[in-house]
Amino acid sequence: MKKSLFATVMATLMIGSSCVSAAVYKVDPSHSTVGFKVKHMMISTVTGKFGNFSGTYDLDKGVFKSLSGAIKADSIDTGIVKRDDHLRSADFFDVAKFGDITFVMSSATKSKMTGNLTIHGITKKVVLDVDMGGVVEDPWGNQRSGFVLNGKINRKDFGLNWNKAIEAGGVVVGDEVKMVVEIEGIAE
Repeated sequence: MKKSLFATVMATLMIGSSCVSAAVYKVDPSHSTVGFKVKHMMISTVTGKFGNFSGTYDLDKGVFKSLSGAIKADSIDTGIVKRDDHLRSADFFDVAKFGDITFVMSSATKSKMTGNLTIHGITKKVVLDVDMGGVVEDPWGNQRSGFVLNGKINRKDFGLNWNKAIEAGGVVVGDEVKMVVEIEGIAE
């Protein structure tokens, strides 16, 4: 009985450790979301996402060794066509000139990731919180990993300066943008 229990425990540990071995992953956009939230009129929050993005990352025992991603700025979607068209214009992202938003990691721990974010042709260092979901083998034999990145930026740091004052005080669009990036990747 003791040998059987020992063998079971060892087998479980070996299977578990094989699932967290080093691997390079490609972002699976059909199971991932690149989203954001920003205050509107100082009283409510508008949420949005980008529909066209890609990326790769190198993960070893739950710690990122590298990560890079690109977002097509014209794929912004807040659910309102008129607002999305305005966000694509020169008032905000100016997608005709600055088609890509990019992020390249420079360092990471299990809970934080630092990297260079480029929006509107301007690159700034940002720090994001990391929440690892784990690593599993899917029913088709692929190794998958998942994680969430959360962070905040000031949109004006990236040249996204458009705004209008409102009569009651305050402005139409808040400066702080909350980013929520939920990623699932497949080992290459």
